[in-house]
Amino acid sequence: MTENGLGARYWKLWTSAGLSNLADGVMKVAIPLVAVRYTDSPALIAGLGFAFTLPWLLFALTAGALADRMDRRRLLLVANTARALVLACLTGVAVLGAGSIWLLYVAALCIGVAETIYDTSSQSILPQLVRREQLSRANGRLYAAELTANEFVGPPLGGFLVATGIALAFGAPVLLWVAAIGVLLLVRGRFRAERTAPSTIRADVAEGLRYLRRSTLLRTLAIMVGVFNFASSAVYTVFVLYAVGPQSAMKLSEPAYGLLLTASAVGSVLGTFLAEPVERLLGRSRSLVLTILGSLLLLVTPALTANPFLIGAGMLIGGITISIWNVITVSLRQRVVPLRLLGRLNSAYRLLAWGTMPLGAAVGGLIGQLFGVQWVFVVMSALVLLQLIPMLWVTDRRMDEAEAAIEAEDTAAVS
Repeated sequence: MTENGLGARYWKLWTSAGLSNLADGVMKVAIPLVAVRYTDSPALIAGLGFAFTLPWLLFALTAGALADRMDRRRLLLVANTARALVLACLTGVAVLGAGSIWLLYVAALCIGVAETIYDTSSQSILPQLVRREQLSRANGRLYAAELTANEFVGPPLGGFLVATGIALAFGAPVLLWVAAIGVLLLVRGRFRAERTAPSTIRADVAEGLRYLRRSTLLRTLAIMVGVFNFASSAVYTVFVLYAVGPQSAMKLSEPAYGLLLTASAVGSVLGTFLAEPVERLLGRSRSLVLTILGSLLLLVTPALTANPFLIGAGMLIGGITISIWNVITVSLRQRVVPLRLLGRLNSAYRLLAWGTMPLGAAVGGLIGQLFGVQWVFVVMSALVLLQLIPMLWVTDRRMDEAEAAIEAEDTAAVS
């Protein structure tokens, strides 16, 4: 690694992550669009979002324990291999004309399990590739690649491929995951966290949970993300019904729907580059307040209008602010948690932060079924607005104190 650069190993990980997230972006738009061919039920469509995210509720803690026990690069390879195999099988079944909504559920659940392993290991490996003071920049560049692929290129490509044929829509992510595996194999080194004594998976999970319980700062941030993810999951699992088809409010085609989603992606990419200067200008706490107000536009705009340009503008601003939140809070987490605990802390954090997504998907489907899709937007926007209350406690002073404490612990360990 050079003194000012992020190093060759980082950029190989960056490339692999970009390819992997491009596969995610295509797949996660293609599967709901294909599902619309099998059913028009809001509850069943929302159920796909539930299946994708349920593993974060059931498997996240185990994934974190594995990330602290095993080589994190190897776990990334295993996760991408599993996702490629599952989707390859689904592609073959679809080509033979035997596809169904229930097979999409099975595939979504399996891919979701692999995703918990991939994402937990990906966040945990980064401090082993760059120095602590480089984490904000490294996270920003990594998020830029991931978001460009996952939300900017992937959704319109997924919409186009579905219109072309199911085989291409599902086959393309398989090839992209294989390419990501090939690049990741070029990242040399050992990425297993040091362990002081043998322990069981159960003991490892318990230690990670205890650490999060003791850290009021991280626990508060995790709960806040959980509330937002609950709301956004509720909205976006039914948004396809609001946006796509001649009977919908927006009356968009499938490719146009994918294109609309890129507005959030453009904002997200811009946000990754704005995070550092905004953090320096406003401080972390004020920056996080700004992100809550901006992210509200993602959910509330469809409640007020069906105009795709206004909704797209809300998505653009929301995407910018969500990326700023992610860069600030993920870099904070990587700085204030010991490396040996980072996988378990990440998974415990995401249990609170992402475990709410399947619940949000279920609630969104239920509200949409009983009262109409627009009521999902209204209720969830009100929920996100309440996020301003805990920001009275999440201050710059508390974040600085948490960083100083771990630096003092590291210094004592070296001495």
